[in-house]
Amino acid sequence: MARFKDHEKAIILRKQGMSYSQIKKILKVSKSTLSTWLKDYSLPEERVRQLRDWSEQRIERCRKTKRRKKEKRLEGFYQEQKKLILPLNKRELYLAGLFLYWGEGSKSRMNSSLSISNTDPAVIKFFISWLTKSLFVPKKKIKILLHLYKDMDVKEEIKFWSDILKIPPQQFYKPYIKKSLLKSINHKGGFGHGTCNIRIGNARLSEKTLMALKVISDKYNKMRT
Repeated sequence: MARFKDHEKAIILRKQGMSYSQIKKILKVSKSTLSTWLKDYSLPEERVRQLRDWSEQRIERCRKTKRRKKEKRLEGFYQEQKKLILPLNKRELYLAGLFLYWGEGSKSRMNSSLSISNTDPAVIKFFISWLTKSLFVPKKKIKILLHLYKDMDVKEEIKFWSDILKIPPQQFYKPYIKKSLLKSINHKGGFGHGTCNIRIGNARLSEKTLMALKVISDKYNKMRT
């Protein structure tokens, strides 16, 4: 009885334009059995061409080809931009740091420190480089506050950031521990070592930086669109 139902279902699926391979996956029967059941149910030539052109193997080959082309294109852009951007001279580094701070830094005039938070070590390392090379801040003056989740190993995270930033644990404040869990956060491929806040307590540097940003802001506020 089950065999008869499978036979009927195979005919229905074939009339819908399915290939032997597609029907085989659904009904779990051999290709030789389908050949017997469906010998009188040939597909139109147009449908055969469609199945051939859009087979899973062909689609996967197409995806791989597109992926390789994209990777090659991105590598070309990377090398092009690397030649264009690097190395940064002193002025370019200073401006790059200003624009980073404009977007990500703490900008309250009541604040007597420069501070920035991010989850990406590369952003934090660049900010440290900006502080030390453009603003001439001694690295030993830099303080770090980590924002971690309650299911994270505090010692391990301090060690991670200390090692990657080349800043001793003695310059870390006691971490702020969030009540939520890291495993409950969807990072969408992002970074899983918490948020790193870098700060330098220097009121004059903070004022100087804010006024530099005001120069840029005023320039573009006065521009006519």
